Amino acid sequence: MTIYLEFEKPIAELESRILELQQTANESPVDLDPDMLKLRKKADKLIGDTYKRLTPWQKTQVARHPERPHFKHFVTDMFDEFIPLAGDRAFADDQAIIGGFAKVGDRRLVVIGHEKGDDTESRIKHNFGMGKPEGYRKAIRLMELADKFNLPVVTLVDTSGAFPGVQAEERGQAEAIARSTQKCLDLGVPMVACIVGEGGSGGAVALAAGNKVLMLEHAVYSVISPEGCASILWRTGDKAADAAQAMKVTAQDLLELGVIDKIISEPVGGAHRNRALAIANVGKAIFAELDLLKKLSPSDLKASRAEKYLSLGSI
Repeated sequence: MTIYLEFEKPIAELESRILELQQTANESPVDLDPDMLKLRKKADKLIGDTYKRLTPWQKTQVARHPERPHFKHFVTDMFDEFIPLAGDRAFADDQAIIGGFAKVGDRRLVVIGHEKGDDTESRIKHNFGMGKPEGYRKAIRLMELADKFNLPVVTLVDTSGAFPGVQAEERGQAEAIARSTQKCLDLGVPMVACIVGEGGSGGAVALAAGNKVLMLEHAVYSVISPEGCASILWRTGDKAADAAQAMKVTAQDLLELGVIDKIISEPVGGAHRNRALAIANVGKAIFAELDLLKKLSPSDLKASRAEKYLSLGSI
């Protein structure tokens, strides 16, 4: 069953009529195909027009859509093999951050990303994609392995932010995030990060400080969630739409600001309407960037990252 967002109500009503007409056609001798085709064209046009003029808040809703492709879908479709590695060798294995060795054709690499889960049980298991200190320390361990074996690193970012619980703070959440970010910057191998859903706060940056940062067309990337920003500035979450507008969270805004390097197109109506095509677009973009970066020496890779991030915000 398709899940429609609040602003998609007109689309939902039209596609509901199409479904009713299909059911009627199955029980009627009358040829209803022309009517269904006309409605389908109308629905497709409505979807296209709606997604061309999404507001930042609507893009935030799309980025959070439960049917968007998650880390497990990208790994399954993008790579021929994936061997997950567990644990930070200090405390535990964090299921919110998954990573391991991957292979596609002759290409070998290390892949790390957030996994939110797609039903109640898996969301609880993966803590809704909110990484804990052991998750970021696992990411550091995997990046160290990538450096050791000269393997490029790809990260797929999709988190509302790092887990804010007391126990995570007691185990050094801020330190783990800082060291993961530092490790990204210190890598002697190419690193490409892609924001595929939400890129929330330091929990996202800790896996996204790569040589190239890509972003899906309707993904969002920000220092805090719109609701969090609204609760601080206006003391109410009802102003989330205003906060999203002011924060410049969209891929289009961030490309203009120089925070990201490239926008990856999504299927019409969002990645959740055609996971396979969205994943194929992400894979094509990532591998193209890796092919360019592999020409650089370790020192050049580090220097390019330093230049990239030190120049952000400069006038």
